[in-house]
Amino acid sequence: MLTKRIVPCLDIKNGRTVKGVNFVNLIDAGDPVELAKEYATHGADELVFLDISATQEARKTTKDMVLKVAEQVNIPFTVGGGISSIEDVSILLKNGADKVSVNSSAVKRPQLINELSEKFGSQCIVVAIDAKQVNDEWKVHLAGGTIETELNLFDWAQEVEQRGAGEILFTSMDHDGTKNGFANEALAKLSKMVNIPIIASGGAGSIQHFSDAFTKGKADAALAASVFHFGEIEIIQLKKELLKLNIPVRL
Repeated sequence: MLTKRIVPCLDIKNGRTVKGVNFVNLIDAGDPVELAKEYATHGADELVFLDISATQEARKTTKDMVLKVAEQVNIPFTVGGGISSIEDVSILLKNGADKVSVNSSAVKRPQLINELSEKFGSQCIVVAIDAKQVNDEWKVHLAGGTIETELNLFDWAQEVEQRGAGEILFTSMDHDGTKNGFANEALAKLSKMVNIPIIASGGAGSIQHFSDAFTKGKADAALAASVFHFGEIEIIQLKKELLKLNIPVRL
């Protein structure tokens, strides 16, 4: 059985790690390179860096930071934010990123997923989907959750798989930062509809929440930020507790 992955997420703004609730009210959570180094030595399986204001500010993900992280960590890491071309991805992979995450740019021009997958291989193309419930329908949102689209979460997930995405990072905006648990019903539905790995994001507040994401939500990986950044959950302890619950993780 494939092991489940624990993935700390570092949202980057102005070169610092930040964390908020429902995508707003951001507070400082530390230096991204130092945090990355710490997580890599304390049991994280992968890392995700999202430059959350890159799309809104129309600039590219910080290349220098990627280089610094690559020098400090020995686990795979994904970088996203403001990526819209083969050239963008080429630079980030050259600087040491293992995977890239596209979101707004893929919605605006879906063919980008095909191009990136054909050029670099689907294994390093993650499509991030930020969605929230609007009138009982999961609607995809762009630009750090600030723009609502007409796209349905499940339709879009199936399309990105068909276009060559290797993985989906699904963040429930309704659950983000609330520490009330992941969107397990939506996760379970997603996992039935697509055959690529799903990373659960938004809502981690306890070890039980991670367990539920894997058992009820059928997620392949669980991503969290504040519970790790502020020392509320230690990754090694989390993994030991998951093993006790017969959830396969790598120690």
